Parts: sequence; structure tokens; C-alpha cells
Amino acid sequence: MINVLTHTDAIPEITPTEHSMALADGTEIFYRAWIPREPTRKALVIFHRGHEHSGRLEDVVRDLHLREVAVFAWDARGHGHSGGPRGYAPSFGRITKDADEFIRCVSETYGIRLEDIVVLGHSVGAITVAAWVHDYAPAVRAMVLVTPALRVRLYAPFARTALRIARLLFPRRPMFVSSYVKGRLLTHDDGQARLYDEDQLISRRIAVNVLLGLHDTATRLMADAGAIRTPALVLAGGSDWVVDLAAEREFFDRLGTNVKRMRVFDGMRHDILHEKGRRAVLNDIRVFVCGAFARDEIPRDADDEAHTRAEYERMRAPLPRFSLRRIRFAAQRAFLKTYGRLSYGIRLGWREGFDSGGSLDYVYENRASGALGLGRIIDRFYLNNVAWAGIRQRKANIEKLLGEAVEKVLEAGGTARILDVATGQGRYVLETLASLGDQHATALLRDYSAANIEAGRALAATLGLKGVVFEQADAFDEASYKSLEPRPNIAIVSGLFELFADNAPVRRCLDGISDAIEEGGYLIYTGQPWHPRIEMIARVLTNRDRQPWVMRRRTQRELDQLVREAGFEKIRTEVGGRGIFTVSIAKRRRDGG
Repeated sequence: MINVLTHTDAIPEITPTEHSMALADGTEIFYRAWIPREPTRKALVIFHRGHEHSGRLEDVVRDLHLREVAVFAWDARGHGHSGGPRGYAPSFGRITKDADEFIRCVSETYGIRLEDIVVLGHSVGAITVAAWVHDYAPAVRAMVLVTPALRVRLYAPFARTALRIARLLFPRRPMFVSSYVKGRLLTHDDGQARLYDEDQLISRRIAVNVLLGLHDTATRLMADAGAIRTPALVLAGGSDWVVDLAAEREFFDRLGTNVKRMRVFDGMRHDILHEKGRRAVLNDIRVFVCGAFARDEIPRDADDEAHTRAEYERMRAPLPRFSLRRIRFAAQRAFLKTYGRLSYGIRLGWREGFDSGGSLDYVYENRASGALGLGRIIDRFYLNNVAWAGIRQRKANIEKLLGEAVEKVLEAGGTARILDVATGQGRYVLETLASLGDQHATALLRDYSAANIEAGRALAATLGLKGVVFEQADAFDEASYKSLEPRPNIAIVSGLFELFADNAPVRRCLDGISDAIEEGGYLIYTGQPWHPRIEMIARVLTNRDRQPWVMRRRTQRELDQLVREAGFEKIRTEVGGRGIFTVSIAKRRRDGG
């Protein structure tokens, strides 16, 4: 919901208006909009530096002289006029999700396609932009990253380590640190430095969880920058006291897009948007933005598989016999094969495969069990592993999007008919149906494993569900979808595609679903665009076929493209903790093409 609040002082040619929108969690976000007098389909969305607010960007927008481009700039939650405790967010991932909601609100409210939007982020805002582009894979035209805060200089020895220890000791207590940054560290322009120091809307503190989340997100982005294919301009200051220039160069070198440019402004400090000589900075931005809009279409790389396919092939190849990594992985495997078996979850993984339906169902239940007291302790560490925590968040996101899809079907006057093509034991579908109560919904839950089918039937009976049918089937058999009657209007494919290196079976599965599902029906699909321990899993653990559990990550962009080729348009994506797992919902196009 959009509410026009007030008008600010006029800027030559374009007067900004002030608005608000409500995020999904109820937080109100304030933003400014510079709308040209003549109708436009082009937009620039700006995300401010940490601690700051959109009011600090009014002179930047004015001096960019983008007369035919609508410009929008928010106050992040906890900043400026937006709601929330000052300097706080539940996590850095929540800030990235806020950005997704904000840009989609701008797109829908002002009738501007994502394909006609350029995003610009400054410092912390640049990490928000880069994380959003990496995790959500929006089809935006380009991005501009101004002095991205990939490595913030904290100066105090072991500062991050001390903050992490404090978080471990007091996990539920909100903790904050105050910024050491003064205006003179940001710019050589004395007038701009004074404006910064005197600005009462600037939040001088930042939550510890946000600061650490920023660092962890930046680390992930640097490691996986090759997955980012959005055209990019990176601008940095040669005398930046706040962030590390070497990290900015490393990130730029690794960027996967073929359309990228980096410029370092010698002698400039962190706030290059308000530095002496900033006209050159703004000119670079203006030229890049205008060039992005001048292109007929967004550049598309021919092979989206290359980045993660190369990683997959590396993990399949054996390590050198006496390498330290081989020795480390061998030690981990030896521990899990011996003492690890005291844990019920690890013992189950060795018996049925760590990717099996039984293992996943055990992870979902999240109740530690094991032999002796040591076994229970090991099992708790096992279940608290970042990957398994991500799996549980993936389950919650599937249930969330499935519930929304069922509601949409019911609101349209239909009956929800759910198809899950590789359900495992179907817990996320069954628990969702149980939570909906006496709704008009049925489910056909398929899996290749007879054991999973029997376990799923037992769970459905325990929950007292009717209208649920389990059957054994191959998700990659296109012919098996043709006999479905009545046709489903909601389909789910979860945790399946990363098990296969090639896209041919993925396309067969998606094409089968597309043929079976009603026009206007919904597809819920999961992805694994990032995993910090993917090599450990490949070198140490085994899958349901007793083979090394080597997974092929697919970037969110690659997944979305495969789904689009099958006749679906993505509506939105939910991202789990640390960006490991995503859950997306798409709608089948009416034309089917």
C-alpha cells in the first residue's frame, strides 16, 4: 500500500515526492521518488550508504541529470524516516529481502518492468544490491556499485572475533556498535563533511548481527561473484579509509558478466558521491546508466552452466594423494564413520544416504538422538549444521508459498490439486494441508522410492488426511505426466535438480510438469545457488546410491531460465539463511510458450 506523505523542497526540473510502503512483516519503509514530467518506462533505484538515508542523495539525483529516468531511493529499515529500531535489522538477509520487496513495489506501483530498472548501491547499499542480484536473480538491466563494503576496516584488533564471541554468549540480546566514521574520513569536501556530522537523521550505531552478516554476505559474494551476470559498474576511492580497495578489485575481477567496468578515483575517500571532484564520478554513473538503457535488450551470456559446471567437475576429480585437503577430508570421513555413528542422524545417513527421504525427514523433525550421552551431543551438532538449518528453512518457505498458492486457487473459486513430483516422504505438503484444515485441496505425491511412499502414507494417516494419494513414479519420465487427470493446478519440485549435473533431465521434468499443469497454474521449485560446504559433502558423504554425494549447484538465474523455457513466469523468490537454498513460485503462461 502506497501513501503520499509530503513534498520536499523543489529541485530544478524535478520535484521529489515522499512516500511509504509496508513490508511483509509490517515495517513501514519511507522513500523518495523523482518522477519526470513526461511518462517514462525507465527507472534508477538507489540504496544509500550504511547509517544514512535517502535525503542524503537529493543532490546526487539532481546532479546526475537523468531527466528521462524515474529515480527512487529508500530509507532502509531502522534508518531515516523508516520504521524499526535505529540501526537494527533481524539479519542482513532480511535487508536484502526488504530490497526485493521495495523494488517489486516500485515496479508494480509505477508500471516499470524489472528489465527497465538499473539499481545503484553505495557502500553497504552496494552489498545489498549485489546480494539481491546474486540471490534473487532479477532481470534488471544493470547495477552500479559505489565503494562496495566488501571488507569494512574495523581497525580494532580481533574486532570481528570478539563480536562473534559476544553473539555466542548472548545470542538473544540485541547488541550494537557505534560508528567511528566522521565526515572528514568520508570526504575532502569540508562542507559535505560538516553536513554529514550535523545530520540528525543519520544513525550512528549498527547492530552487531547486521555488521557480521554484512561481512559474511560479502565473503560469499566474493567467492561466488562468477555467478553474477548482470552488467556492472564498480566505482572505488583510491584513499578509502572505510573499506578495502583490494577486496573491491578481487570482486570485480571475479564478476561473471561480460559487460563490466571498474574505475578507481585516485585520492578520493569513501563517499565519492560527495567528494571534491565528484562531477567525474557522477558523469561515469550517468554514462553507464544511459548506455544500459540505450541497449535494445539485456545482454545474455550463452552458457549459464559454465560457472557451477566447472565446480562440479573439480569435485568429481580426485585430489592429489598427499594434499592437505585430501588428508583433512579423510579425517572428517573417518570421524563420521566411527564416533559419528553414535549419532542416529549420521548413522541413518550412512545407511540410507545423506540425501535420502529418510535423512531429510529426520532433519525436519530436528530431535537429537544417539547412543550414550556423546551420541546425542554429536547428533545435536549434526542437526545444527548450517546446511541442515537451511533445509529446515527451505521447508518453511515451501510451506509458505504452497499455502499462498492454495489460497489463490481457492479465491478464484477452484479446487487446489497439488502434484509433487519427487516428494520424499511428503512432510512439507502433508503438514501444510493439515494446517489448512478442511479446505478444498487434494494432493498426488510421487517418488521413485517405494520406502518413501510407504512412510509418506503412514504420515498422512497419522495426520488424518484424506484426498492424498501416493504413487511410485520417475520425475524425469515425461510420458508419466500425460495421464494425470484431473490436471493439477499446483506443482512442486524440491531438492531434485542439484542431484543431476546435466540440464537435459531437468528440462524433461519441467516440460512434463508444464504439459500436465493447467494454464495459470503454479509451480513451486527449489534451488541451491550457493553452499559453503559443498566440497566437504562431495568428498566425505555418500548419497542414496552409495556414491559420493556430488551436487551441481545452479545459479538462481540458470534455474529461472530453465523454468521460463518450460512456459512459466517467476513471481518471486524466498531465500533461506546464508543464501544456501531458495524457493520460488512461478505461474504457467496462458499461451504455454
